[in-house]
Amino acid sequence: MRAPGPPIAPRASVTRNQGSSTVAEVGIRELLEAGVHFGHQTRRWNPKMRRFVFRERGGIYIIDILQTHRLLENAKEFASQIAYSGCTVLFVGTKKQARDAIRDTAEAAGMPYVNHRWLGGLLTNFQTISQRIRRLHDLERYETEGQLGLLPTRERMAAQADLEKLRANLGGVKYMQRTPDAMFVIDLKTEAIAVREAQRLRIPIIGLVDTNCDPDGIDFVIPGNDDAIRSCDVVTRAIGGVDAGGDLAFRAEEDRARREAEEQARRETEERQRREAEEQARREAEQRAALEAEQEAQRAAQGAEQEAERAEELAETAPTTPASETETVQPDVHQPAPPASDHTPDPASPQPAPQEDTLA
Repeated sequence: MRAPGPPIAPRASVTRNQGSSTVAEVGIRELLEAGVHFGHQTRRWNPKMRRFVFRERGGIYIIDILQTHRLLENAKEFASQIAYSGCTVLFVGTKKQARDAIRDTAEAAGMPYVNHRWLGGLLTNFQTISQRIRRLHDLERYETEGQLGLLPTRERMAAQADLEKLRANLGGVKYMQRTPDAMFVIDLKTEAIAVREAQRLRIPIIGLVDTNCDPDGIDFVIPGNDDAIRSCDVVTRAIGGVDAGGDLAFRAEEDRARREAEEQARRETEERQRREAEEQARREAEQRAALEAEQEAQRAAQGAEQEAERAEELAETAPTTPASETETVQPDVHQPAPPASDHTPDPASPQPAPQEDTLA
């Protein structure tokens, strides 16, 4: 007799707006159709996943799809907040079942991803990894510019091999400028090193956790099948969809803020240029006035010098005038008449002796 399974909800067709994008809800029917509710065999389970198990059937554990849906919504809400704040979510899934879903979803959302091999120290030693990322950018630039073809055969083959290896290991994180703000992981056992590095750096982890994994240390547990391609794809798209919507909204807000800042800067530049033009015009007017005053003073000084020179020339060329002519004619002044002289001899005075007539 077939054991009853969890109730099946109708297909969710509700959509919600996330900024400027519309993200489709992932309902319980989509999760069931993708096989998210299938766990591992009963002999390969982790007892810490007991609270997420609905029941055992056919030697495998059936995961409680209602809890999966609820916890998925919580994880989506957190991822949406991360994306709306302009932060980065690193998508990690190196197993074959998850590689394509991780790559396509992360590229669509504009987020970094690792889908080939996790390099130890990618988070805890990001400074050293950044040097390899710069090497990857240099090789890609050489390839684009055609410089690799100019190298000797042996050097060209070594550079091409290095380029392919770097693209496989770091191609998804080559635009990551710093450590991520959150991480989405598929299969905690496979990505144990990545999980430990994120836990050491206290980076929030969203994990698709199967019944054979340890959910301790995972901030947002999504119990579900991590071995089926469709299961990995539907969960990854659910997280990546809100990341893409939040990233688009953040970029739109960032563009709007940038346009406002550019408009404000343009207005400030125009106002500054207007003030500078007015100040320049004022200085030029003052300089012209000072120059005109200086020229006027120079003309006045030159006129005075010319007048002085003409006066000197006139003084040098004037004829000499006699002194008699230059004497000043005194006006006639009435002088008192001298007293009348008395010719009567004074008897007391001696008389002069008479002169004898001299014979001729």
